[in-house]
Amino acid sequence: MKRVERRFCEEFSPGYYGICTVGGMLSAGTTHLAVTPLDVLKVNMQVNPIKYSSISSGFSALWREQGPTSLWRGWSGKFFGYGAQGGCKFGLYEYFKGLYSNVLVDQNRTFTFFLSSASAQVFADVALCPFEAIKVRVQTQPTFAKGLVDGFPKLYKTEGLAGFYKGLCPLWGRNLPYSMIMFTTFEHSVDFIYRSIINQRKEDCSRAQQLGVTCLAGYAAGAVGTVVSNPSDVIVSSLYNKKAENVLQAVKKIGLVNLFTRSLPVRIALVGPVATLQWFFYDTIKVLCGLPTSGGLNRQLKEANLSS
Repeated sequence: MKRVERRFCEEFSPGYYGICTVGGMLSAGTTHLAVTPLDVLKVNMQVNPIKYSSISSGFSALWREQGPTSLWRGWSGKFFGYGAQGGCKFGLYEYFKGLYSNVLVDQNRTFTFFLSSASAQVFADVALCPFEAIKVRVQTQPTFAKGLVDGFPKLYKTEGLAGFYKGLCPLWGRNLPYSMIMFTTFEHSVDFIYRSIINQRKEDCSRAQQLGVTCLAGYAAGAVGTVVSNPSDVIVSSLYNKKAENVLQAVKKIGLVNLFTRSLPVRIALVGPVATLQWFFYDTIKVLCGLPTSGGLNRQLKEANLSS
């Protein structure tokens, strides 16, 4: 017997996209806040790889020289910045996926996922960039500012509005490939798990099973996306800390191999759990609102309903 669930709104309605946006804000903001110590270490490893050469020695150096509170520097930029980014990323991804799946009828699923995630990420990074500019400086320059409240006016006074968006292109370079790979890997992982492992339709699985699938697919998506986006992440940290004047100079100074390997272990430790928790919190919010978990195309759902 099919379960009848009470929904706050219908799928692909304005209310649905509103729930997705709020869910993305809460899931991204809280998960990024929780891993702030790892993020502080990651940024310092990228800017000063000799001093912070490994995870254990890096934490010890930060704790010994700057105290335990140094591990939480930049927490406000993480929470509010990635909350804003998450709201745009998840909310707009759902919107663009619904739009493109109906407009680009003859295109394959992977192209739709790529295009939807890229479109959403462009807007998401515009929202994130000012917060990221403050966060990186606070984490690597202890005398710069304590947080967003004093960081915003100080950066505006010294560098103007351009200072907030100095790293926008490198952010796009980092986050566009990551987002495209992450969302596409997630969608295909969800489809693979239901089709080849569980051997059931998502609609026939319990809520607990659906959220379990979300977690597995979320971790796979985060791990794969991290490797692809690592070079741009290293470049962003270098530019914000004035280790290089432009992208080409940063690449020459860092070296091609180091672009892919520097801080990669800590990024995998950071992004894998974050991506898993983000998807879990995001889909939990959707489930609590009576909506199905993530994964699947609008067009395919309609065709399935018509054929049943």
